[in-house]
Amino acid sequence: MSDYILRATAAGETVRAFAIRSTGLTAEAREIHHTFPVVTAALGRLLSAGAMMGSMMKGEDDKLTLQMKGDGPIAQMTVTADSHGNVKGFAANPSVDIPLKRAGKLDVGGAVGKGFLTVIMDLGLKEPYNGQVEIQTGEIGDDLAYYFTVSEQTPSVVGLGVMVDTDSSVKHAGGFILQVMPDAAEETIEALEAKVAAAEPVTTMMDKGMSPEDILEYYLGDLGLRIMEKLPVRYHCGCSKERVAGALATISTEDLKEMINDGEEIEVKCYFCNSAYKFSTEELEEIIATR
Repeated sequence: MSDYILRATAAGETVRAFAIRSTGLTAEAREIHHTFPVVTAALGRLLSAGAMMGSMMKGEDDKLTLQMKGDGPIAQMTVTADSHGNVKGFAANPSVDIPLKRAGKLDVGGAVGKGFLTVIMDLGLKEPYNGQVEIQTGEIGDDLAYYFTVSEQTPSVVGLGVMVDTDSSVKHAGGFILQVMPDAAEETIEALEAKVAAAEPVTTMMDKGMSPEDILEYYLGDLGLRIMEKLPVRYHCGCSKERVAGALATISTEDLKEMINDGEEIEVKCYFCNSAYKFSTEELEEIIATR
């Protein structure tokens, strides 16, 4: 089954909602970065959130970046997404192995630690929007809900989950974001709070066979759920040798000349997809010549 995002509204458009199935793209991220299970879970959650938040943007060239820097062993995770369902990410330390929590659950919060969550939105304006909050639990869903409430003044519920199988493969991955608009009625808020309080974890729902449609139906079916759009989503980097050459062009002439004088070709690796691009000394000289 392909990955996708749903955009929806409920309660006369006073609640907006997003849900995602991200099993495939999370599995691809695991294969690219060779992540250990707890990092697979952490990065998969952040990829799901980034993809959903990317779908909130309206501009063709809008870009979103989520960055979590914590004092846990993962150290840092970065995810970027666009408004077309493309998302990519990486963890600074993919090889984290820490004890499980009670009940055999992966300790994502412990792997992330305390620090800061930064949200950067490039909407084609003069300066990108930059919002930052302290990491609350490291479980990622809680931290993004806190960000929405504090930085965007939008009370939100964020559920994210990745179920890693016994062979370390990705069995399920997905999540949802529910946001209450300022004109929402008190009874709408109370009904939503009751559903949230009684809800099972996202991965439990998915393991029972529930789709993103079913998950939104659970939360919002009694509030007039309307699914507005179904958007395919994928792990996609989009890097190329030409783009990497453009990045090399930002390096000072002195540093490029030092690389040339070494007499060896250089290799530049993409953080997001691990693709490696090699540049000969002649190609480096061409970069300098085009300045």
